[in-house]
Amino acid sequence: MNAPASDQLPVVVIGAGPVGLAAAAHLVERGLEPLVLEAGPSAGTAVREWAHVRLFSPWAEVIDPAAEKLLASAGWVRPDSAAYPTGGDWAGQYLQPLADVLGDRIRYGATVTGVARAGRDRIVDADRDAQPFTVHVDLADGREERIGARAVIDASGTWSTPGPLGADGLPALGEKAAADHVSYRVPDLRDPAVRARYAGRRTAVVGSGASAFTALAGLADLAEEAPGTHAAWVLRRGIGARTFGGGEADQLPARGALGLRAKAAVEEGHASAVTGFRTQAVERDGDRLVLVAEDGRRLDPVDEVIVLTGLRPDLSFLSEVRLGLDERLQAPTALAPLIDPNVHSCGTVYPHGVNELAHPERDVYLVGMKSYGRAPTFLALTGYEQVRSVAAALAGDREAAERVELTLPETGVCGGAGLYDAPEGVGCCGGPATLQIGTGAPASVSGGC
Repeated sequence: MNAPASDQLPVVVIGAGPVGLAAAAHLVERGLEPLVLEAGPSAGTAVREWAHVRLFSPWAEVIDPAAEKLLASAGWVRPDSAAYPTGGDWAGQYLQPLADVLGDRIRYGATVTGVARAGRDRIVDADRDAQPFTVHVDLADGREERIGARAVIDASGTWSTPGPLGADGLPALGEKAAADHVSYRVPDLRDPAVRARYAGRRTAVVGSGASAFTALAGLADLAEEAPGTHAAWVLRRGIGARTFGGGEADQLPARGALGLRAKAAVEEGHASAVTGFRTQAVERDGDRLVLVAEDGRRLDPVDEVIVLTGLRPDLSFLSEVRLGLDERLQAPTALAPLIDPNVHSCGTVYPHGVNELAHPERDVYLVGMKSYGRAPTFLALTGYEQVRSVAAALAGDREAAERVELTLPETGVCGGAGLYDAPEGVGCCGGPATLQIGTGAPASVSGGC
């Protein structure tokens, strides 16, 4: 029996999160057949794990246009555009209905374990581009399957691989042994069991981004009800003008307000900042933990540790395809300079589309959070424009793929993997930027760094 021609095979999309589902919607709109492989039991599995966290962006900025067209055909009613959804709202009111419309184009309980060219490992050149892809999958019932694909869009995100406590990017000594008192997620303090874990206790919150702000604000609220609740906020840098984000100047107002809540937690004594602390080890002190810095400083004992040091891509199942990734960010090489937080101290999102997302292996794309590697400045709208551009390219409409325009707000956050470690963040940032995707420099930029 002959194998089907590549153009008769589906485009495999890995992940049924916001960007993966948007990719499927754009492919359908272009007349291409997607097959979405989702490891979890439902759409937005990762999003549901932070269901209690409210997004910075309103509904108007987290709904993909092609997806909305599909939903409208099924009678879906758009939520209030100005309201800010939680992760649970986003999953329940948008992602799952979209997945339901896509129907059997989505397979749940399907974990991708490998992607390759059929009959070709990454070494072989001969006739490589003419071969379809083969996607290896572990199914929830224990079976394995091999699926043919004409192209692969990896929208699996970075949620499954949080950064460790160690300041060098590796787990601190003793971190694994202390796993029963270490969490890598923002706690859901509405859950009675979770509240009991932190109420009346001293918790180290390690990290300097929005997730850390969220945890600090939540613990401060808990302290009002449970005396003795206190957070030690562990920062690898000092406190400067931009430590708490953009505040009232942040063009994502919800994020600016969150930074101000974290600042209030410190000023009101519910949290104390420990600056310039680069964790090297975790030691036991009875039932408590002591964090030890590279310079020998020791944090006063804590009951719990919340590690919020960013996320990173899982590239293990892509080892047999030829990716071109930046050696620092693990983002596509053409995209990395445009988003590198070591250089772009403001959150300006520079133009990128199919050209910047391309790899040496043709028709393989990393999109969404995964495309940014370790950079923290990703927004949903960016991912939606990425998959719009990729779908157009796969459909042969190169002009449309390179003609995308995107308007995004400044993030109001300065610093990054390098700048975050400086004694004080660098301040700049202006107004929104109108960006041309995939065709070189921005058409026009207002503000910037």
